[in-house]
Amino acid sequence: MKYRGFEILSAKYLSSVFGSSPTSHLPLRAGLTTALVIATGLILPGGVNADPSPQKAMSTTGYAYAPNLIAQVPATGTVIYVNPATGADTAGGGTQAAPFKTITFALSQAQAGTVIQLAAGNYNQQSGETFPLLMKSGITLRGDEASKGQTVIITGGGFYTSRTFARQDITILAENNTAIAGLTITNPNTRGTAVWVESTNPLITNNTFTKSVRDGVFVTGTGNPKIENNIFVQNTGNGISVTRSAQGEIRNNLFQDTGFGIAIGGASTPLVVENQIIQNQDGLFISETAKPVLRKNIIQSNKRDGVVATISALPDLGTTENPGGNLIRNNTRYDVHNATTSNKISAIGNDIDQKRIFGSVEFVAANVGGATAFNDVPTGYWAKAYIEALSSQKIIAGFPDGTFKPNDPVTRAQFATIINKAFAPPAKRPAIQFKDVKSDFWAFAAIQSAYQSQFVSGYPDGTFKPQQQIPRVQALVALASGLNLTTDNQNILSFYTDAAQIPKYALNQIAAATAKQLVVNYPTVKQLNPNRDATRAEVAAFVYQALVNAGRAPAIPSAYLVTAQ
Repeated sequence: MKYRGFEILSAKYLSSVFGSSPTSHLPLRAGLTTALVIATGLILPGGVNADPSPQKAMSTTGYAYAPNLIAQVPATGTVIYVNPATGADTAGGGTQAAPFKTITFALSQAQAGTVIQLAAGNYNQQSGETFPLLMKSGITLRGDEASKGQTVIITGGGFYTSRTFARQDITILAENNTAIAGLTITNPNTRGTAVWVESTNPLITNNTFTKSVRDGVFVTGTGNPKIENNIFVQNTGNGISVTRSAQGEIRNNLFQDTGFGIAIGGASTPLVVENQIIQNQDGLFISETAKPVLRKNIIQSNKRDGVVATISALPDLGTTENPGGNLIRNNTRYDVHNATTSNKISAIGNDIDQKRIFGSVEFVAANVGGATAFNDVPTGYWAKAYIEALSSQKIIAGFPDGTFKPNDPVTRAQFATIINKAFAPPAKRPAIQFKDVKSDFWAFAAIQSAYQSQFVSGYPDGTFKPQQQIPRVQALVALASGLNLTTDNQNILSFYTDAAQIPKYALNQIAAATAKQLVVNYPTVKQLNPNRDATRAEVAAFVYQALVNAGRAPAIPSAYLVTAQ
């Protein structure tokens, strides 16, 4: 994909430039800056070359990091309130009783140490915002951290001239000692990036970065941010890009369904720790002379490679003194792909399929999943408790290799089998002979039972389509129907930002499933994704919650459980 100006690490674009595909070896011989010049013909100014790496300090864990101070959200200080629906940008405003209307105006009034508290609502050009939003040093921009900003939505972008990458289109520029917390940020513009960090040290925490055309966060120069507990999902380019001599810490974030989860280039040396990096084109793409440190990450089910290193990159995936503790498995082509010219990657103490390592890698295996029934459902995985609870009751099972494959889809036949094991439901109607389910089919009895108990139905043409992958909406409709769940509150569906995508036939059952707390939405609790295929982890969560509703299982606390009423 080609964008005006600087295009960094778009998976589709690099595929077209380098001729790579999921079934061929990736001739990765250009890095971030090279790809930029190829894409645009841009002659970068003389000052854009990466600065010499600053002196590093060693943490108590032995990881290298820059000794810069990291911004923290102030517990006390001046608070300016903003509400796009009820506020007014007038002198003397900004109080809880008389809030400002725009972030733009609040920023013009704020001094160092100020917290700008945003009310739920949409902040965009139509509501009066002027982009980019320029955060002065010491300012905190805060929404709703508990929901990772799902009701505080900033959308838009404007031009900013970077000292290292010329003109960019960004939503927010984060200066030193700033903090961005509890927001959903989207830059839908042609080469839009949500947050730009240039040689500064902001704290970026508990946000949702989604559907930006390029990056969620871009870090350049000598940037040293702390980026933790955020969700990066469905950004067209990358979740985070780090380049030049940037460092910083990327901890405990989710990267899902984007180009590259994290793109690391230049001479950068970030610490990447305890993140979940799943279902992206590539998990991490590391290029040029970058030397990131990777520890305790879950990198699995990416569409091509888990970790890619190219040119002269030398990622640290673990040493004898500091084992990696990364779980890197079930990626489509390679778990670790060393495409560098001569470097040998150290990957001591990780859980990796050795058959999916390509290139020169010093690898020593370790089981890093912690106390878990399945080696690909590690401690911290969002559905771990649901999966293991059902497994202990023999409702679901894993595979002979010790995996559960939580992100794999579920067929209608498999779902019928799970229903029968979970509920052993009584018959409510006569059996039917489906055209495509023969009596010797492995799930024949389970399908008959699930049909007779009104959990599942067939199609008008007399088929059941047992091998068809079941969408989330069908799974929830089946549970609501089989358990006779009802509600009088159809308005509950307004909780979902994508409620318009719910098929008409399913409205009543989805409303009932929501009211009875069967719905678990990961990673964004307000996004139902009704027509996407349900994963094994999601089906486990739905079924477990149905057991809770029936009084047959104790509740499991989850930030992703829909509790709307």
